[in-house]
Amino acid sequence: MVSPRGPPRARPTDMTTPGPLLPPYGVVVGVLLHLVVYLVAVLYRDDNKIKKQDAPALCDLHCCKDEPIRNGLIGQKPPSINPERLKDFGEEDYLNGDVKTWEMKIVSRNEELLRDALSRIPQSSSRTSLSSSNKLIRFEDISAAAFKIQCGVQKTPCMYSRLSKQYGMDIYLKKEFLQYTGSVKERGVLYVLTSLPQDQQRKGVIVASDSNFSMAVAYHASELRIPVFVIMSTSTSPARVKMCREYGAMVISYGTTAKDSQTHARRLAQENAYLYLEEEDSAVYLSGLGTVGLEVYEQVPKLDAVIFPAGGHCGLLAGSAAALKHLNPRISVIGVESENFPVLQQSLKAGHPTEDQACSNHHFYGDVSGLCFGSNSLQLTGKLVDKVVAVREEDILISMLRLLEYERATVDAEGAIGLAALVAGKLPELKGKRVAIVICSGNLELHLLQQCIARALTLDNRVCRFSLVLSDSPGDISKLLEILAREEARVLDIKQEHTFVTSELFTVEVTCTVETRDKIHTAQLRNALLERYPTAAWTER
Repeated sequence: MVSPRGPPRARPTDMTTPGPLLPPYGVVVGVLLHLVVYLVAVLYRDDNKIKKQDAPALCDLHCCKDEPIRNGLIGQKPPSINPERLKDFGEEDYLNGDVKTWEMKIVSRNEELLRDALSRIPQSSSRTSLSSSNKLIRFEDISAAAFKIQCGVQKTPCMYSRLSKQYGMDIYLKKEFLQYTGSVKERGVLYVLTSLPQDQQRKGVIVASDSNFSMAVAYHASELRIPVFVIMSTSTSPARVKMCREYGAMVISYGTTAKDSQTHARRLAQENAYLYLEEEDSAVYLSGLGTVGLEVYEQVPKLDAVIFPAGGHCGLLAGSAAALKHLNPRISVIGVESENFPVLQQSLKAGHPTEDQACSNHHFYGDVSGLCFGSNSLQLTGKLVDKVVAVREEDILISMLRLLEYERATVDAEGAIGLAALVAGKLPELKGKRVAIVICSGNLELHLLQQCIARALTLDNRVCRFSLVLSDSPGDISKLLEILAREEARVLDIKQEHTFVTSELFTVEVTCTVETRDKIHTAQLRNALLERYPTAAWTER
């Protein structure tokens, strides 16, 4: 039967050429997106691992986000040191792998050396601390030090001083005595310790002195979990021994002199593989100290001059001068030292560190009276420092008094010596200019503080003493006290001598100590007493 629709039609033949078999476009995009997500996840996981492994131990100890900077270990206590294990102390099993180090590289263009100030100087065999780090210092070294120690030291304020009007210039005080150990030495010490190899950090370090340098080593080594030993002579004050132990160091009293302590420390370092540290002018230490110059330049705009303490240990002066002169060569950098110990001036004149100068072991002078300890800092000082002046001991005492009264700052001789140059009138060219003074140290023992303030009041004509002879009858001493009250003088002490009197009978010799406002007030009181008692004798200071 034939279909009414007719026979089936033949399907048309496809005349186009068959193309390549490609997946749809959406599939390709999906595969690429999955691949990108996978790579991002892998890279993120690896980056977290690197950060956990390489995170600086220092910032773990000192830095807290959105919190103020703290100098101290939060919620942790440094491991105790057993004296009986002195021989084998520093083993890895004792530290439990708790010492961390990190390395930092700064990639930038090579900077020009600072006025070709330094040259390579061979290390003495007696200095075993940083034998390989005595190299040319560059500005980028100081910048690297500032970055590395920023979490471990305070960025101290540089504040306008009330003393400005008194001395006719804008004075800004860089208060480095506010560091945890009261000294600027923390900057150099921390950079030295964090630059040590990890193996040496596990073994430990040892120092032999009672200076600010040793205090800084004791504190920061303990914070970094580095075993630290401090050898002090038996003549060291108990207060310093106690303070050093509280910082976390093991303190050993040995010998009656500093030389005995140093010899003993070197022997222990050799026997136990400790690193013997002493203050020197290595590039690492100078770079750490030079960060003060960076901060002063940042904190005080349009500076004209910066005044630093000098003396034999002039690392702060040299390192900071390197930073300041690189940033602005027109800033005057001035060093101040004691007239009794002109170590730096004589070394600059001789062209090399002098070693035959008489130095004082008295704690009042501190590092101001120390020997010049290296050629690096001496060469930097000779090239970059504009002026070095010397001041008297009396000027240092009065500057300590000024800082205590006007700034409520208790500092030692090393901290006050910069202001002493202005007190003594040694820098008249700075009148009307903007000047920063680095107050670098505030570690003055209490018994010395009392003596220094009493002596400074006398030198400043604020405390005076006089003697006069009165008749031994009622009412004479009361008349003397009436004169003192009328002249607004405060009586500090009054003594009467009846027995050993060379004048006529029935007389009494009265010695009186009074406090006045200033030199003018003292002169007024003296004139009033001489008018009433012509034989009154004043005790010269």
